[in-house]
Amino acid sequence: MLRFIIFLIINFGALGIGGLMLGNPQTNEWYQSLNKAPWTPPSWVFGAAWSSIMLCYSIFMWKASSVAEPRLYPNLYLMFAIQFVLNVMWNPIFFRWHMMGLGAFVIIALLFVVAWFTWWGFKNLGAWGLLMLPYTIWLCIAASLNIYAYANN
Repeated sequence: MLRFIIFLIINFGALGIGGLMLGNPQTNEWYQSLNKAPWTPPSWVFGAAWSSIMLCYSIFMWKASSVAEPRLYPNLYLMFAIQFVLNVMWNPIFFRWHMMGLGAFVIIALLFVVAWFTWWGFKNLGAWGLLMLPYTIWLCIAASLNIYAYANN
């Protein structure tokens, strides 16, 4: 249970740090002025989606860490750290620094890392791998929104 709480703190901490790194209040004005994709969800969906995703991801990592010892699966923890950094860094890259091209690169890299977790989960944990599908699907949507904004602004 302690591992689960630790993963909750780390994963929701990533969301919090990313939120702090959004930048100044002009960020919202900049984002609102963008030509956004027609499939852009309402703003409330983002908070609900990320909260659900981080809960599923925390459960997944709790289960994964209970069956994977670091000496047996060192990539699990390395990929977790890479996921954390990419997840946190996308916010300032896109929203604060307005670097949509680099943001697209970062979010696609994050998608590959999360896809690795999904593959690893199904391979090593069976049905527990389903917990990674919301994150994978959401990143596909988020990447498409980022790429659309980059291509149309």
